[in-house]
Amino acid sequence: MDFICFIIIGILAGWLAGHIMKGRGWGIIGNLAVGMIGAIFGGFLFRILGLKSIGFIGDLIIATTGAVVLLSILRAFTRRRR
Repeated sequence: MDFICFIIIGILAGWLAGHIMKGRGWGIIGNLAVGMIGAIFGGFLFRILGLKSIGFIGDLIIATTGAVVLLSILRAFTRRRR
């Protein structure tokens, strides 16, 4: 059950991050990938800061924050290459 919640949070976080960053969208698979990597990255960042999440909404906030940071890093690298 935890894995299914992780996938749902990943999809939602990727979708939210895409809208926050005003992107053109990555599709369901791209949103899942960005959201899941963002969830891992966000969990790492929040753990360093000593913050913890409570419940589904807390996990979604952490995953979305991580996904936004991830998208910001990806955009910085893709803009430099052009």
